[in-house]
Amino acid sequence: MFTGIVTDLGQILSIEDVPAGKRTRIQTAYDTQSFDIGASISCAGVCHTVTAKDNEPEGNWFEVVSAAETLALTTVSHWRAGQKVNLERSLTMGAELGGHLVLGHVDGVATVTRREDHPDSVYFQFEAPAEAAPFIARKGSVALDGTSLTVNEVDGLLFSVFLIPHTLEVTTWSERQVGDRINLEVDMMARYAARLAEFTRNA
Repeated sequence: MFTGIVTDLGQILSIEDVPAGKRTRIQTAYDTQSFDIGASISCAGVCHTVTAKDNEPEGNWFEVVSAAETLALTTVSHWRAGQKVNLERSLTMGAELGGHLVLGHVDGVATVTRREDHPDSVYFQFEAPAEAAPFIARKGSVALDGTSLTVNEVDGLLFSVFLIPHTLEVTTWSERQVGDRINLEVDMMARYAARLAEFTRNA
């Protein structure tokens, strides 16, 4: 489980096809001795399991393997060497919850439909996949490429957010443009509320 607060901006060093899917090596500022093989790390909003790691003079790195389902349902299949990715280590008990509870289980891929740069913020509008749109509410939370953000407005499949300069500096969002595809995870509380309402109606 994660909070949607990005703690490192990693860079993809290499991608290799393997029988299970794709193996990706990511350079990181994390001290890889501080987590074990099998640890969970959110990579662009997708929960991955660390399969290898090392601290080296030229840079620390860890590897993850993305299975076929992950490649089909997220933007991971489009990752390229040299690309930057938002990283977050899993939440520990007692840690400050600065964003909202994020599972790293992507609900679909949203598309950037509009970007407006302002002096103190950047406005982004997205089109959500139809199956995820009902769970996105004005002033609610979403995780976009692993970043916890507050929804500004909602109109059908469209929704928008404002990003402050700090977020742009420490994440991949400064590079995002119209047409980019973004991993979307809706607030899990919205999913549970919808399921409860469905169960109540059918009872």
